[in-house]
Amino acid sequence: MELENKTRVLEFILLGLSEDAEVQPLLFGLFLMMYLVTFIGNLLIILAIISDSHLHTPMYFFLSNLSLNDICFTSTTVPKMLVNIHTGSKMITYINCLTQTYFAMLFVTLDNFLLSVMAYDRFMAICHPLHYMVIMNPRRCALLLLASWVLSVLHALLHGLMLLQLSFPTNLEIPHIFCELNQVIHLACSDTFLNDLLMYFAAGLVGIIPLSGILLSYCKIVSSVLRISSAGGKSKAFSTCGSHLSAVSLFYGTVLGVYLSSAATQNSRARAIASVMYMVVTPMLNPFIYSLRNKDIKHAFKNLLS
Repeated sequence: MELENKTRVLEFILLGLSEDAEVQPLLFGLFLMMYLVTFIGNLLIILAIISDSHLHTPMYFFLSNLSLNDICFTSTTVPKMLVNIHTGSKMITYINCLTQTYFAMLFVTLDNFLLSVMAYDRFMAICHPLHYMVIMNPRRCALLLLASWVLSVLHALLHGLMLLQLSFPTNLEIPHIFCELNQVIHLACSDTFLNDLLMYFAAGLVGIIPLSGILLSYCKIVSSVLRISSAGGKSKAFSTCGSHLSAVSLFYGTVLGVYLSSAATQNSRARAIASVMYMVVTPMLNPFIYSLRNKDIKHAFKNLLS
């Protein structure tokens, strides 16, 4: 029996959002549409920034990387779900499940760090405008991006290595559309105390520290803007932060909503539906947030399409 319990599982079963066969075509069409909008929208943002020399600034450099990260994040989870719905198979191998968990952790953490770096960029642009281009030089921008990647990779790698130490029984069902870290850990038949401890401790550090930096940056920004005498100057300063604030609110609001709903209900299917918000909906809406009220992006879109 002990040997059997330590045998690593070969397959997981992703139950998805619904087991009703009549709903599957609707889910397939909905998620395919959202994935295509996410992919094309973020790709257009990247191409517009690359093609327009006026957008080769720190703010748009980080925005293009955020768009690339959103494409990678949704590509980690949605295509596998679409394949499962189309084929009627809900299986995912042990290796593929752990790989999906790793990359989902990597890209959601990178999203978190990129939003905090973008807040730092706006702080420098508004509070130190005369020294902005000197401080936010290409080398500094590259180092900030590299640090975000390194921290994200290490964070995901640590969780991945801890997952490899767990043993699982056979034929495990995951009431989700992808292999989420918390769901996978709690299916293990071995002791998960260290995994849970690491998960909550790391979530606190990775979540609270960047969010604190964002809040501190905007406190300084608001204080600096309020000292501007002209109403036009205040409006212009706040307009440069509006899109980023919307993206931050959407990202942290959906992530916080997922974890609050997880604490409030034991319904796994409800948690899966809530997770769709930050996994699919947020990356899909980011291109609209950054383009609808941004004249520079609109102009770059026109040049790109023409």
